[in-house]
Amino acid sequence: MSRRGLEILAVILAFLIVVVLFAGLDNLPRTVRADITSEAQQLTQTQQQVAAMQSEVAGDLSRDPDLFRAHDMNTVFPSRLTIVAKELDGAQRDRAALDRLLKVNRRQDTPQAQRLLTEERALRSAALNEATAVDTEARHWVDMKRNLPAELKQMEADHQTLAHWDFAPVTTVVTRAETDWPQKKADLDTRLTALRAIPADAERSWQSSDAERRKAEAGNLAGLDYGTLLTSAETLHSDVTLLPVRTQELDTLTGQLYTSWDKILVDLRDRKSGGQRDYEEEIRQVTTKFPDATGKDGTTSSSEDWVEVSRASYKTADQNIGMSVAHKPVGKYDDEADSVPEPAGFAYMAPVGQRNQYGYWDHSGGGNFWVWYGQYALLRDLLWGHSYRPIPSYEWESYRTARSSGQTYYGNDEATGAPRYGTHGTFTQQHYSSSRYVRSSGGFGSSKYASRSLREGGSGSGMKFGSKSGSGFRPRSAPSFHPSFRGGGRSFGRHR
Repeated sequence: MSRRGLEILAVILAFLIVVVLFAGLDNLPRTVRADITSEAQQLTQTQQQVAAMQSEVAGDLSRDPDLFRAHDMNTVFPSRLTIVAKELDGAQRDRAALDRLLKVNRRQDTPQAQRLLTEERALRSAALNEATAVDTEARHWVDMKRNLPAELKQMEADHQTLAHWDFAPVTTVVTRAETDWPQKKADLDTRLTALRAIPADAERSWQSSDAERRKAEAGNLAGLDYGTLLTSAETLHSDVTLLPVRTQELDTLTGQLYTSWDKILVDLRDRKSGGQRDYEEEIRQVTTKFPDATGKDGTTSSSEDWVEVSRASYKTADQNIGMSVAHKPVGKYDDEADSVPEPAGFAYMAPVGQRNQYGYWDHSGGGNFWVWYGQYALLRDLLWGHSYRPIPSYEWESYRTARSSGQTYYGNDEATGAPRYGTHGTFTQQHYSSSRYVRSSGGFGSSKYASRSLREGGSGSGMKFGSKSGSGFRPRSAPSFHPSFRGGGRSFGRHR
């Protein structure tokens, strides 16, 4: 290119640079600049609010030091407000840094500006929340002293409620549960003892404030120890609030022992919402409530709901459509549920050759097959999607072997080499065909379990729980015999 051409090109480039600068294409985004300005205003407002609250608390501590010696508030409050001041100092440093970025106004500083904005908001919010909490607590104690006659009446009412609390109903429930579930006796005894200790704690507090309470009731306020008196009032009111809550919790806990439930993963979905992606699971909960520990005459119900989960949980669940992802048997609390995925319904079967409240092993066609009792037909149908096919004993034994080694059992369809259960299982592909996730998964061919060994008839057992790699567990092979019947478990076998 000639010298003249280079000069013309240089002029054009200089012109374009000027255009870019004037067009603002190299500036911080308009939304970021607006956020910086808005956050500056909010920080100033927060600083003013916090300063007012600090002044008010300091005044309260100065006017009535004896009152705030209770719970060491005279030292705790200033300490907490010192932390507030440090958080505001940090927010102010971020504010200064943002002002410098705003002045320079370069697009390349956008990530740094966004990081500083996030940090400043967090520090500002934390400072405001803590200062508000201290101010509210200080006002509460000042108000209690100001309304002393009402506090004394409340103390008397709370004391009477606690002193005459009827433990008979919950004791009856706990005693029955301990008889039905002896393995829970020690735990239930501990919880009942803790419950009974609440009124005892309140009584000690009531007695400790007796002298100050009598002085206050007589109107003799000179030298009254407000801290001791009002601390006692706080304890009584806290206990009278806590006791019914803890009683209900214990009653609910004992009720859980008479309930079994499964959470079956029906579907998965992820979708964009408000600029982010939400992850959800559709869960069918199948619950059976029993009147006693015999396990008879249970009442079964079900419900289905979409629940939001984390991305990690969503990814972990993607192999488990149609599986029971949580199972809670009778005799255990809800927080003792087993969260290792398993084929729905298997957990209710008895060891081979035995029977339980749900069914029995029927010997037919040269093999053993699990049959549900008629009274649990609804439970069976809800667990199996209204299409139960009697489970042979060899499959149940493979399931137990996998479970005993901490593995998730997906079974094996010997005709295809595919798993029987889980998202890519042949059972699931047939009975959960309405699941959007199953349809979108592309069938067994897209499964990570569709290895060469599986296609040649190898294991369909899936992974060890918590792992993403195949476990290598091989289910028992099916014997040569097959059942002489088809369909559900209602029309064949013995009945209890």
